[in-house]
Amino acid sequence: MNRQLRRLALVTVLMLVVLIGATTYWQAWAAGGLQDRQDNAIERVMQFTIERGLIVPESGRVTFAANRKERVKGETFFFRRYPARGLAAQTIGYSTASRSQAGLEQSMNDYLTGSNTNLSNAFQRSLDRLGGGTVKGNKLVLTLDPSAQRLAMKELGRNCGAVVAMNIKTGAVVVMASTPTYNPNLIDRPGGYAKVLKIRGTCGSASALVNRTTKGLYIPGSTFKMVTAAAALDTGKFTPESRFYDPGYCIVYGKQVSNAGNPDQGGTEVFGNVTLAQGFQHSINSVFCNVGKALGAKTILDYAKRFGFYSTPPLETPADERAPSGLYNGTKLFDPKDQNLVDAGRLGFGQERMQVTPLQMAMVAATIANKGVVPRPYVVQRIVGPDGTIVKDTKSDTLGRAIKPRTAAELNAMMVSVVQGGTGTAAQIPGVLVAGKTGTAETGIPHVYTAWFVCFAPADNPRYAVAVVLEKQLNGFGGAVSAPIAKAVLQNLLHG
Repeated sequence: MNRQLRRLALVTVLMLVVLIGATTYWQAWAAGGLQDRQDNAIERVMQFTIERGLIVPESGRVTFAANRKERVKGETFFFRRYPARGLAAQTIGYSTASRSQAGLEQSMNDYLTGSNTNLSNAFQRSLDRLGGGTVKGNKLVLTLDPSAQRLAMKELGRNCGAVVAMNIKTGAVVVMASTPTYNPNLIDRPGGYAKVLKIRGTCGSASALVNRTTKGLYIPGSTFKMVTAAAALDTGKFTPESRFYDPGYCIVYGKQVSNAGNPDQGGTEVFGNVTLAQGFQHSINSVFCNVGKALGAKTILDYAKRFGFYSTPPLETPADERAPSGLYNGTKLFDPKDQNLVDAGRLGFGQERMQVTPLQMAMVAATIANKGVVPRPYVVQRIVGPDGTIVKDTKSDTLGRAIKPRTAAELNAMMVSVVQGGTGTAAQIPGVLVAGKTGTAETGIPHVYTAWFVCFAPADNPRYAVAVVLEKQLNGFGGAVSAPIAKAVLQNLLHG
């Protein structure tokens, strides 16, 4: 009899182990894979029985994503609500029953639903399921600064554009502002998604759903001179004192390529005898056209890759919502084997087929500020379990050295001169040394430009790097329309 009882107890225990093991597998480890299959209707319904983790900033009282509880036929469901509305909509994304997911809601879904492959989480999740309790997800704590984010959105207004700001020392992304924006609460409402699709901003053609900070590709114009100058100085082929003569144009393939028009006087700028540093300060295209021809496209592109070009920037958002910067043939990234296929002169001052994201240009500025080392960007500071334990904490990291410390110091000084007495004076902050670079890229439409300003401050002890881009600006030079936005964001970050 005792033997039979022992056998029955053993069988019962084994069945319980199998049940817990199977439940753990399907509800924890396998759940992430099932949830990634967005056509799986059963799993999509099941995930709304989970109390999804909050998405909040590390500082401030804003909640980016929360839950609303509903009882349907005796079952409790949790649906997303977004109290911050359009404040960081493209980065946060959405999680809905009808439109599935986007942004961090998509890429961090396993953590938010508690189905990440963590043994403790998996076991607790299984116990909750077996006991009929509510499964709770993990909370995302973001690096975004709500005050600076709100200001950046206000400064962008109804323009199509973006602002990215990074903590230079850690790589934490503190601003990811993209306009036009949208209210994620609309996505799941009747007719709401159609309303979002109609949002276009002043540019008239861009979707509010696109995260311009990481997916928007723009001709960099003269901001790319930071990369060209880095290659020129780091290779030793030029120094800040190298001499040039500027007649107002350079010759490329037998044709004149003119300097930018002078917004104050009208007509093409002509500077005569200048140094490389002066060419950078006043953003003289002919100087950088000749530097580009002397270096060759391969050298410039090799240095661009050191800053992160031709690689999808590492960030926690979905991979298909981030784009690599580089030369493009149409919609395809173009990495030429033969440098003769590239106009090195035009590449030198940021035209040709070069296209960049605001995040990439912020990384360039941050690298120069960081003495030549590329900070690794991140937007998720930590992941916190339902019981308050730290599931994951992001540590600052780098992507390697792009340029020598001496080169970075020379570029730092040249960028300071841009703000002190060059094309970027509108970014001056009393008592703070600002280093920056303007950019005004041609769009193919007369007098309509893509306006840039990229900077960091304080230049003597760098803390933040900022990149601002505005699309389709009528007579809008970067120094006039984008630099003031960068200044406002910097002031907010530095002084609160």
